[in-house]
Amino acid sequence: MAEYNEDAYKLARKAYIEYSCPFERALLSRCVGCSRSHRLNLAEREAIACGDPAVREHCLAFYQALHDNAQFALKINPDAPWPFGKEIRAQCGGVRGLAAELGGAGDETTDVADTVLQGNTHYGSHAEFPYSAIMRAVVHYEPRKRRP
Repeated sequence: MAEYNEDAYKLARKAYIEYSCPFERALLSRCVGCSRSHRLNLAEREAIACGDPAVREHCLAFYQALHDNAQFALKINPDAPWPFGKEIRAQCGGVRGLAAELGGAGDETTDVADTVLQGNTHYGSHAEFPYSAIMRAVVHYEPRKRRP
């Protein structure tokens, strides 16, 4: 059986994806959606690219703020890499929590970019988002279970 060449995959990914999506894992797990994302298939893998660089900057700022705020809530060492399950909880729970605070459904129909833009309009900037309420959603988010 042939081995995957991870370095070649990363080079191909950089060549095809000009703007990566900070919420790619949440989108791939289908716990939320995004109207500005583009799905790609690279080397038998699915990847997500952002189609709106201006909105990506807002999403990236929210993503970084989620990570800063979720370290304590999810008991993560700031110097350690994030385990996949906790990354999913931060991304899915964070976006859904913000959507719920804005009066939205806070489910798999939640649009990441629209939610972040609505949050910026409502609160003024990502720094003013209600992170205490969002962190409750992060902590309580349960990723779907693996199939047996």
